Amino acid sequence: MMRDGGGITGEPHWGGTALLRPGVLAFTGSIGTTDLHAHHAVQIVTATTPFTMRDEHGNQHRGTKVVVPADAPHRVEVGAPEGTVVFLEPESAPGRSAHLRALRSGWTVAPVLTFTRRRPLAVVVDELIEHLAPAMAADEAMTRHRAVDEALGLLPDLVAAGPVGGTELAAQVGVSASRLTHLFTEQVGIPLRRYVLWLRLRLAIICAHAGDDLTGAAHNAGFSDSAHLTRTTREMFGLAPSALSRHVSWDLDTAV
Repeated sequence: MMRDGGGITGEPHWGGTALLRPGVLAFTGSIGTTDLHAHHAVQIVTATTPFTMRDEHGNQHRGTKVVVPADAPHRVEVGAPEGTVVFLEPESAPGRSAHLRALRSGWTVAPVLTFTRRRPLAVVVDELIEHLAPAMAADEAMTRHRAVDEALGLLPDLVAAGPVGGTELAAQVGVSASRLTHLFTEQVGIPLRRYVLWLRLRLAIICAHAGDDLTGAAHNAGFSDSAHLTRTTREMFGLAPSALSRHVSWDLDTAV
């Protein structure tokens, strides 16, 4: 079961399955209530029945589709028994698109995101991203720079081994640090530093699934301690580290 650490007692409760890939955390299942919180990721929620978000000013946003902009304090006041929640890196093209839509058109004017338990969560996420940033399809057809491909190949092992420095990584792929930083953001869609953080979260989940406690998962994923991991998960998603429990059904998708 996946729960928000600050949830308010009541029905329905958080529970379901989740997917993680660089720049995206997605969840499908029952949506519970939460305390007031904020997170850096843009949050897109779709449910089969109306639910209610309340922002820091007390305004209610009620409907079956709601987008919460990046860093906006909010809480789920009334949940839903069935729904999908997608968190997007706000520095990515689809994340920026969703963030701007919410600011310009209101939280309840959401992108197309159809909930159904019969469709794989990865397919729903792919369709959402295509809807938010259709130009990405053409961009992905372009050949990535050799240095970016090499960096993507090296990063999982480097992250598992310890701290990752942009200068050292750039030297290994044969370009300057500034050049790699520019190319990576342009061709992968999120900055190198944020990509590394997403990989560390993925590694923490893998470690938790393997039986590590929170402290062990944090250290093995390159966080200084469990408090660092806790701060990171709350800052990015507004979720407690219990969301990384090995009892959660996770799809650790590596698609970029």
